[in-house]
Amino acid sequence: MSLIVQKFGGSSVADAESIKRVAKRIVETRKAGNDVVVAVSAMGDTTDELLDLATEVTPIPAPRELDMLLSAGERISMALLAMAIKSMGHEARSFTGSQAGMITDATHGAARIVDVTPVRLREALDEGAIVIVAGFQGFSRESRDITTLGRGGSDTTAVALAAALDADVCEIYTDVDGVFTSDPRIVKKARKLDRITSEEMLELAASGAKVLHIRAVEFARRHGVTLHVRSSFNNSEGTIVYDPSRLPEGAAVEESVIAGVAVDLTEAKITVVGVPDVPGVAAKIFKIVANTNANVDMIVQNVSAASTGRTDISFTLPKSDGERALTALSNSQEAIGFNSLQYDDQIGKLSLVGNAMRSAAGVSARLFEALYEAGINIEMISTSEIRISVVTRADSVHAAARAVHTAFELDGEDDAVVHAGTGR
Repeated sequence: MSLIVQKFGGSSVADAESIKRVAKRIVETRKAGNDVVVAVSAMGDTTDELLDLATEVTPIPAPRELDMLLSAGERISMALLAMAIKSMGHEARSFTGSQAGMITDATHGAARIVDVTPVRLREALDEGAIVIVAGFQGFSRESRDITTLGRGGSDTTAVALAAALDADVCEIYTDVDGVFTSDPRIVKKARKLDRITSEEMLELAASGAKVLHIRAVEFARRHGVTLHVRSSFNNSEGTIVYDPSRLPEGAAVEESVIAGVAVDLTEAKITVVGVPDVPGVAAKIFKIVANTNANVDMIVQNVSAASTGRTDISFTLPKSDGERALTALSNSQEAIGFNSLQYDDQIGKLSLVGNAMRSAAGVSARLFEALYEAGINIEMISTSEIRISVVTRADSVHAAARAVHTAFELDGEDDAVVHAGTGR
């Protein structure tokens, strides 16, 4: 008997009919002789709607109470799913994150998992029940409060449960048929991948790909959990996210040069204008930014102007961190000695990812030529061993993604299918 952890996202349980369809799939997995643990998200856009409601009540909701509010969404879907399974003649028990033993730190809104003690889940499995767990949430022993894990937290919940329970596989069910070479909502000809390395998936997730959350991919890679991304709307085989170092001897596969193209519209750019070009100034700037807990992504420093001895430093960060970073830098303007600050939240980031880029020549030239032919201007460039990222205007990044996708011969023959979800 295998132990399978399954995760169903909000679009998969968006309404009563969807919940019954998901329940049927879970029951089929149980009938096949497997123990089943399910992590479930809130229904449809429930989390966004609760956030909207909170901000209507107060512009700045108290973090503790916001977590109490948002965690209600997953409790609703877990209970309804358990009811649906019971109506099909199978025992099912639902558990909140705290009941499931999901122990986190005390950070509200972006808590990190510090331990998983699934005692009650093991008891339920031993008694033959299907286990349903509310994703996205946990419990802090330090503060004795409910916490939430942030966006994509249900993915992380599922992977953490799979690691703690030593599951055979963690199946992530979503509204597309697997991991695609690009977001099929943006690139209609995106092609489904049968398999992708965990390293490539990590880069794609970090670059804006929404199919898997970066923390879930990191957790899976660190704990040796095999991920299987599938659609909850059909029986497609989906995509296996694998660690090449864990493949059996002789089972290595030839990797394509490019695994995918990702787009991210959640970042903003700050430019510190007229920075004295002397040692230690950049360190001061980024120490100030770090103290705001902002997550800096790309950094570019211009060549110093000989006549002034000053330069400009630009960097990108999440839009949600922008105001805090700007305020902190503005308060330190006199101490650092820069001239002014510029803030731009109308940028888009495009990233090209592929393990074989390490040994393939001409990838950069091909990327820049494709963008040139599409009339796309590049504002910033960043690279790693297996990724090239560029910043463009927000209103041109989707066109850039389609042009680059075609240039690297990633287009499939038919349009990709998105079964549900708003992408909100």
